[in-house]
Amino acid sequence: MTPDTLIASAVIALPILLTLRYIYLCYARPFRKHTRCKGTGRIPYLFGRGWRFCPRCNATGLRLRAGRRAWNHIRRLQREG
Repeated sequence: MTPDTLIASAVIALPILLTLRYIYLCYARPFRKHTRCKGTGRIPYLFGRGWRFCPRCNATGLRLRAGRRAWNHIRRLQREG
């Protein structure tokens, strides 16, 4: 195997492996930490020591991954179609 073919196969295989890894993550762990509240479900006030519940994640600290959202949409279309 020449260095050129090794580099070419790595360039082709790396995106495929990363895509398969993301698909597995969407299947095994559909939720990720919400970035705005850092997974706590609470957002501190700008001034003072208080906090409020995060309205974007409904105070759960979790958000559905974009890939899982697309997966659910496709499955819903298939079921209804």
